Amino acid sequence: VGLPILPVVVRRTGLSWRDERHGVHVGCDAADAELSLSPDGAGQLRVPVRVEPGAEQSVTLTVAAIRTAPSLFDAGPGSTGVDWSDVRVTASDSALAPTVNAALDDLRHLLLTDPEDDRDVFAGAGTPWYLTMFGRDALWAARMALPLGTELAGGTLRALARRQGTTVDLLRAEAPGKIPHEVRRAGPAPGSSSALPAVYFGTVDATALWICLLHDAWRWGLPEAEVRALLPALRAAVEWLTQHASPDGDGLLKYLDTTGTGLANQGWKDSGDAIRWRDGRTAEAPIALVEAQAYAVEAAGCAATLLDHLGEPGSLVLGEFAAAMRERVRDRFWVGHDEPGGPWLGLAVDGAGRTVDGLASNMGHVLGTGTLDAAESARVADTLMSDRLLDTYGIRTLAADNGGFNPLGYHTGSIWTHDTAICAWNLGRDGHAEQAGQVARALLASSVAFAHHWPELYSGAAALDQPAPYPAACRPQAWAAASAAVLLTVSLGLVPDVPHGRLLLRPCRPAPFGEMTVHGLRLGGARFGVHQSADGEVTVLDPPQGVDVKVV
Repeated sequence: VGLPILPVVVRRTGLSWRDERHGVHVGCDAADAELSLSPDGAGQLRVPVRVEPGAEQSVTLTVAAIRTAPSLFDAGPGSTGVDWSDVRVTASDSALAPTVNAALDDLRHLLLTDPEDDRDVFAGAGTPWYLTMFGRDALWAARMALPLGTELAGGTLRALARRQGTTVDLLRAEAPGKIPHEVRRAGPAPGSSSALPAVYFGTVDATALWICLLHDAWRWGLPEAEVRALLPALRAAVEWLTQHASPDGDGLLKYLDTTGTGLANQGWKDSGDAIRWRDGRTAEAPIALVEAQAYAVEAAGCAATLLDHLGEPGSLVLGEFAAAMRERVRDRFWVGHDEPGGPWLGLAVDGAGRTVDGLASNMGHVLGTGTLDAAESARVADTLMSDRLLDTYGIRTLAADNGGFNPLGYHTGSIWTHDTAICAWNLGRDGHAEQAGQVARALLASSVAFAHHWPELYSGAAALDQPAPYPAACRPQAWAAASAAVLLTVSLGLVPDVPHGRLLLRPCRPAPFGEMTVHGLRLGGARFGVHQSADGEVTVLDPPQGVDVKVV
């Protein structure tokens, strides 16, 4: 126990050490515990344990950590400006309220403040491994939580904009206008297996997601002055998206780590073996992910809408960009035309220009972005709802009949909480309310196995007939926790438009969680609630003044 690089002190009650930010004490309840230092200075705690046949023995190890100095990103009690204390949910499904409560508590404890302006708050990606700024994670968490207020979205947008790329740096994967992937206190420590620099930009999708969050936050009521202040960052992000994200002539957003020290995969499925062919082979870079193209379509539309609203030029070019990208997706990504259950959207286009025909959850991120027509959207919805992808507890990252499937593989068959939530939300956004409700119920069912605190990822029923956490999963994890808000969005079908004084509700009928009442929703700073009957009909409680509420 302990680290050789830190001075460890042996005390009567256990081992202690500290660095410039933390103090740690490790103790044990065993009376015969042996405490000592090894020759290299590492603390050692040994407990002799003898278990007789048919007997049992227990030992409790206690680890206490305290913060001794502020870290780069800190959020003290009451300092975040984000308040979800008035969010209350009651529902016939007894799992919903405790899941929402636990999730908001988890998310609250992940909030961090920007050291460059401590008024701005964002969600750290997760503990214990990623309690820092991750662009993609923070953006999705803030986007999911928008029905509960725009403060988190505003802080996230500004914190990332301050660190937006300004130059070309291959080691950092930086480019002008690009939103960073992660920010840490320092580069890799000596002997560390990590080789990423302290500020690393290896993400193909965070820039588009930043644009989408800005647009959605504006729809939910982010003040126009805050939106306009981010116009320079928006223009820079649009320039990267439309002029630099496609490194060759085929017009597809793609990534390739040329340094040998960065991430081999730079979408949300960023493990080295994540992008698989149908037969299980790993795809070769450079990789153009299907969801990255769809994010670009949505971001272009979002940016065009914002520019028009702000009286700025550029929307026409963005419309042309989005139309061309839609056709590329249509031409390049549909596979399996002659296969059972086909066709479906392939995972990616590989370095040789071939469509990677793996069957995976990525297609769920394409729904709701405006990339597909109605028939194509229905085809994707049917594929997601097939037993190859839809498990009892969520959407599998890789289909059960795909080569390389592993129910506990990191991105090769496990279920990720946020991934399933996004699929449910996008099904609803594209008008597939019944399927959206079914996926939402599957996700809620998984929470019961984890005492309502979702982990980052878990196995489905294929492993133990119940969800089992991935051994090294973060819990809490930001976009997993924020997924609870998506359950409410899906059930109620919330579609905000504060700039035009409208709120549209397209509820699931019947209601996926039975009769439900939600208080503490926010639209443009005004609090309101919604009651949903078991058959799905909704009544807005304390509707925001000056807002035209419509239920369809």
